Amino acid sequence: MTDTPADAPRSPQRLRVLVVDDHDVVHWGFRLMLTEQPWVERCLSATTGAEALSLVSRYKPHVALVDLFIGEESGAEICEQLRAAEPATRVLLFSGAGAISAQAARAAGASGFAFKDWSARRIASAILTVGRGKTVFEPQDRTVVMRLSDRERTVLELMSSGATNPEIAEELHLSRHTVKEHTSAVYRKLGVRNRTEAVQRAQRLGLVG
Repeated sequence: MTDTPADAPRSPQRLRVLVVDDHDVVHWGFRLMLTEQPWVERCLSATTGAEALSLVSRYKPHVALVDLFIGEESGAEICEQLRAAEPATRVLLFSGAGAISAQAARAAGASGFAFKDWSARRIASAILTVGRGKTVFEPQDRTVVMRLSDRERTVLELMSSGATNPEIAEELHLSRHTVKEHTSAVYRKLGVRNRTEAVQRAQRLGLVG
């Protein structure tokens, strides 16, 4: 689904694209894909928020493709920083292990969200669409729920409130072993390694307050 803001500036014929991700293979893949596009003027790469800000200030890319999770950094926060530094740079958030709601992405200043498991053609189309002043958000927000069950969501909410596994077990009238299984499932579905990362990622995704 795309739409065009009424006050969108006239789009350039060829785009400068910045890819912000902390994995070399992602940069290699996107550079290979983007340099083949006739509408791409230049492809830039950054592995941290600070590096992205420096490149945005120097090269003023038309589109910044920003991973939702860059090490310990939040892609949504980097999006806000990039937009503040260079409002003309449009941001397309993307991820392979997480998601963000359209509402939260828009609030951060993003013009869209894409998945790494999309085809190269579809991702290229999304970048071009954003570069032309439109937005790219799926009609159905397939991502926010992260395939968490109701019970896993409850466990996650209790985790975010600071409850320990024994306290969660008592609150939900479950065995500690069952709670451990639920927390392990939460970690796996959120793509994190521990409780702290789970809570941080859930907050970034709007899953918990």
